[in-house]
Amino acid sequence: MSNRNPMSRREFVVGASGVAGGLVAGGVALATTEKNTPRRAILNFNENMEYRRLGKTGLMVSAVCLGGHWKRLNTVMPPGFKGEGYMDEDFANLNNPAFLKNRDQVVSRSIEMGINYVDACAPQEILAYSKVLKGRRASMYFGFSWHTREPRFPEWRSGKRLLEGFDQSLKEAGLDYVDLWRISLPMQRITDFGELLRVEAATVEALEKAKQQGKARFTGVSTHNRIWLKSVIDEYPKQIEVVLFPYTARSRELPQDSVFESIRKQDVGVFGIKPFADNSLFAGDSSPISPHREEDDQRARLAIRHVLSNPAITAPIPGLTSIRQVDNVALAIQERRKTDPQEKARLEASAEMWARLRPNHQWLREWEFV
Repeated sequence: MSNRNPMSRREFVVGASGVAGGLVAGGVALATTEKNTPRRAILNFNENMEYRRLGKTGLMVSAVCLGGHWKRLNTVMPPGFKGEGYMDEDFANLNNPAFLKNRDQVVSRSIEMGINYVDACAPQEILAYSKVLKGRRASMYFGFSWHTREPRFPEWRSGKRLLEGFDQSLKEAGLDYVDLWRISLPMQRITDFGELLRVEAATVEALEKAKQQGKARFTGVSTHNRIWLKSVIDEYPKQIEVVLFPYTARSRELPQDSVFESIRKQDVGVFGIKPFADNSLFAGDSSPISPHREEDDQRARLAIRHVLSNPAITAPIPGLTSIRQVDNVALAIQERRKTDPQEKARLEASAEMWARLRPNHQWLREWEFV
């Protein structure tokens, strides 16, 4: 723990409410692959892909990566497939040859396009990707969070328990190590400052020991709480090397007290989750026969370009369900960052995505200003 006044921090983390309005003025330049980084130092290099430095980890990561969620997978799978992704049924689908073929195709195409990081944040995802990545870990970094054995649940809020859960999860997935262990912090607001400190202490203890043991090359956290995230980054700069948080097509950086102030100060790598706002950005259903697929492809590329216009973000990590979607986000990397007036109008029209948010994803509105 730092020497900062605990009460001032308590007031900041527990007592803060609301989000300041306003946008950062001016544009930001296109971030390109660092000139002094030799190609041989970049995992799975592809000349058509852009690579960005993942903060103080020093890893050069593709400017768009593969997120773990496979929502709407039923729209591209053969008839008879059950589940849309991230459901209990996915445990059964782990033995479904058609499901594994789809995940293998998406991962293979991602590797072909120069994508070099996959993130998995649920048991189903970890077990699926550890299967299809077997024998080709040298082409892709693996991000890991077995969220049901992490401090989202009170029984896992000690360093000892977190490490036990981590070891058990690695064993079940057949993994010796992961490139990034990013612990998922509780989603609900914690108003008891003592409990909040207990969660933090357990998290940093587990992350530090996992790294010392060589089971996690790098460490970090993910959260849906912007105020807490900013505090954690400043409080534990050694253990928090990478963070994950929502950054959608409608997200903007706050002019003051932005989490990006701490990210830049502490040189933290950033993966942006939910770039498509739980798919509410789209008019169609992602199916190959959707009458909206061309428009939705364009919306997806605009969203990726918007996220990448903030150079503090290393990469968005959309969940992708088909080869077409992989090709589409890779194409966004080759398009200019700055949008023309017509594209800006189309992106602004994406405000309708808030109206389409499912009830359990209304919290995404809180990440319009970051």
